[in-house]
Amino acid sequence: MQRKSSKRYLKAIGMLDPLAKYPLNKAVEVLQTLPRAKFDETVEVSFNLGVDPRQSDQMVRGTVSLPHGSGRKVRVIVFTKPGPSFDAAVEAGAEGVGFEDLIAKCTGGWVDFDVAIATPEAMAEVRKLGKILGPRGLMPNPKTGTVTDDTGTAVKEFKAGRVEYKVDKTSNLSLPVGKVSFAAEQLIENAKAAINAIEKARPAASKGAYIRSITLSATMGPGVHVALKGGTAAIE
Repeated sequence: MQRKSSKRYLKAIGMLDPLAKYPLNKAVEVLQTLPRAKFDETVEVSFNLGVDPRQSDQMVRGTVSLPHGSGRKVRVIVFTKPGPSFDAAVEAGAEGVGFEDLIAKCTGGWVDFDVAIATPEAMAEVRKLGKILGPRGLMPNPKTGTVTDDTGTAVKEFKAGRVEYKVDKTSNLSLPVGKVSFAAEQLIENAKAAINAIEKARPAASKGAYIRSITLSATMGPGVHVALKGGTAAIE
């Protein structure tokens, strides 16, 4: 059964030229003029990349720190044994810190968190959670800064607005850059940081056009296409 679009969504579609592509500054302005949902929607920037994710040397994955945060509360857990890394994670405000007890809880199906961090020492056991955490994008990984002995810094950075990104099997990638309630300049600066991060993450094996398209959208709204210039987003 085909889902029926809301009147608000249809109105938003009617306000957009489907062929128009805007410089980033203008795209944010257009996005914020569209009819809003009854909650503070998350704004995402989405990319279609010229990579083949099936090839290990063309995987695009990492993290970026957003200057103004993501606008959402990030729940962080840390897998670590008692010691300095345990104490640092607790002091930094992690929602859950532990080792065997936390692993057992996740084995039972608990995944009520947004980011999982683990010390290198803990990873030998945490890897056993691959089938549970992996499909949800929650598995700690050195490439995303979630496998580290400096648990205190990692927890603080993720809570302050550090977000992960990973290209999917269709060569698309999306990450949050704030809320629609943010000031336009905050969304622009966050989006710039995200775009710069994706540019820097270009695999050496990627040939031809790397960033094929960029789209800005709110949770319940249509996408606003961002114009490209020189292989990246035109800013203004």
